[in-house]
Amino acid sequence: MSLFRFFEKLLQPTAAVTEAAPPPGLAAFYWFYVRQVRGLVVALFLTGIAVAGLDTTIPIFIGRIVALISSHSYETFFAAAWPQLVLMGVVLLVARPVALLLQNLVTNQAIAPGLTNLIRWQSHWHVVRQSWTFFQNDFAGRIANRIMQTGPALRESVVASTNAVLYILVYGGTALVVLASHDWRLSIPVFFWFVGYVILLRICVPRMRNRSREMSEVRSALTGRVVDSYTNILTVKLFARPRDEDDFVREAVDEHTRTFHRQQRLITIFSMSLISLNILMVVGTAAMAMWLWSMELIEVGIVAMAIPLAWQIANIAGWVAQNVTAIFENVGVVQDGMKSIAVPLQMPDRPNAGTLEVTQGHVQFENVHFGYGTTRGVLHGIDLDIKPGERVGLVGQSGAGKSTLVNLLLHFYDVEQGRILIDGQDIAGVTQESLRAHISMVTQDTSLLHRSILDNIRYGKPQASMAEAREAAAKAHALDFIETLEDWQGRRGFDAHVGERGVKLSGGQRQRIAIARVILKNAPILVLDEATSALDSEVEAAIQEQLEGLMKGRTVIAIAHRLSTIARMDRLVVLDRGRIVEQGSHNQLLELGGAYAKLWLRQSGGFGAGILKDGEMAEGAEAPPEEGEEPYSPESRPLEAVRAWERR
Repeated sequence: MSLFRFFEKLLQPTAAVTEAAPPPGLAAFYWFYVRQVRGLVVALFLTGIAVAGLDTTIPIFIGRIVALISSHSYETFFAAAWPQLVLMGVVLLVARPVALLLQNLVTNQAIAPGLTNLIRWQSHWHVVRQSWTFFQNDFAGRIANRIMQTGPALRESVVASTNAVLYILVYGGTALVVLASHDWRLSIPVFFWFVGYVILLRICVPRMRNRSREMSEVRSALTGRVVDSYTNILTVKLFARPRDEDDFVREAVDEHTRTFHRQQRLITIFSMSLISLNILMVVGTAAMAMWLWSMELIEVGIVAMAIPLAWQIANIAGWVAQNVTAIFENVGVVQDGMKSIAVPLQMPDRPNAGTLEVTQGHVQFENVHFGYGTTRGVLHGIDLDIKPGERVGLVGQSGAGKSTLVNLLLHFYDVEQGRILIDGQDIAGVTQESLRAHISMVTQDTSLLHRSILDNIRYGKPQASMAEAREAAAKAHALDFIETLEDWQGRRGFDAHVGERGVKLSGGQRQRIAIARVILKNAPILVLDEATSALDSEVEAAIQEQLEGLMKGRTVIAIAHRLSTIARMDRLVVLDRGRIVEQGSHNQLLELGGAYAKLWLRQSGGFGAGILKDGEMAEGAEAPPEEGEEPYSPESRPLEAVRAWERR
């Protein structure tokens, strides 16, 4: 067991990480990982040479035994042959098993688990640091599948190609030398076999490479369609569209089948050509050996050596042919994986990026322009100064730019013009990790990790104690339902797992877990994007009280389509088509009677919502106020009456 452990400890996959991105070229991509384990590859090379060389001795020993038998009587055979027989026994019973053991230990104990998971680990380390856009443009399942498959595919192609090349070169080269040493004419069939083998590889290998690339592309497309169907399985069920999904996937399966047929057709042609070449070599070698023997130019022992030597070369060539097929299949998998792995980071931190230091939470947007690379643009010259501890609500119709503004603050994208400052520090010049560590956010579409409730709550503060997690859950009004949870494996309460993206919980439950996570993180800047949209009114009212407490002393940016949830903010900023059109408190903006007032009255409903001020009808109002009722105007009603009307 200690021998196994020695080889198993030679490579620890997660011990180190290289921050350089895997290069895009196929050869460079292979070398990027192989150079990290070149010592093991050299050991694989040396043990492969040893095994191939020792295997070559078997036909030679057979021929030598036949020669000894033919030249000695049974009375004198052992007395004369025992030294050679002992040497053969040592080679076959000791040296060859030891060489095979070392080759297996290097391959199975060190390279197989070590290199495979080193590739997976470093690929994941690189991919998880890609930009948000990178993941938006692909299927998560396909990215994960590529990372998982690239490791074993690259390892297998390296090991198989090393063994295949060594066996052909060592075994074939040794056979040529040994046969030629007895009579140069014996080596003629093997020599021409080598020439034919090289020509066959030259013709077929490029085509195999192209077919493998085609296979990787159609396999990736098929995987993408299957993942798309499974990811959106609820939509498929709700709209009763499984047959349409069948057609969607069937098209990719049929294309994969056609490409598979083309690849297998080439493999069959290659295999049959090689079989014919091998038979010609074996027959040619046997005929040449028997002719030379009949001419008394070689002994019978040489004939006995030459024929099995040629047969062994044919067998090895067949094994190499199978390996060549597997190698190119694996190369195709690696090429497919490179589409996700060998991709430069789309939004890396700047060289020498600093660490954000937040002392006050002063946020400034200075002449910010952004449009996702389009000429039309989304944000046009945003100037917004949010004081430390100020609570600001972003208001506007869908597409006005509210979420884009928040995404830029979180540095999910680079601004196209202008800059964003936090406490005087340009966020483009600090690490994204340090930036997001100082910002807490609750999103409308809450996604949880497929882990326990406790792990999800502590995600914002991993070192938090159980008591702190419980307190945060209580403040988020999540403790009651958490304590009643039990998952499919019998885990209860905080230990219960929530399923992929939290599917085992309702939308409101997921949102309360997310709020608990933010409460526990306790960051100085708080972003709320429809933070209570999935909650019922009773729970929402209770959560709003906790959020009020959480917002104290923090800089807050809140987005809500329900204006009543952000009406109590210190300042409301109204966006329209990527520009700030109004700013002020709720009352100030109602008094202004502009865009915000129209949005407010449209959402408030009822007859009173039809009046803006001074009796003027709002656009789209259903009816005037009842007879004798005073037209709505902030000047004509005390604030208490306005609040009462708003609550109505």
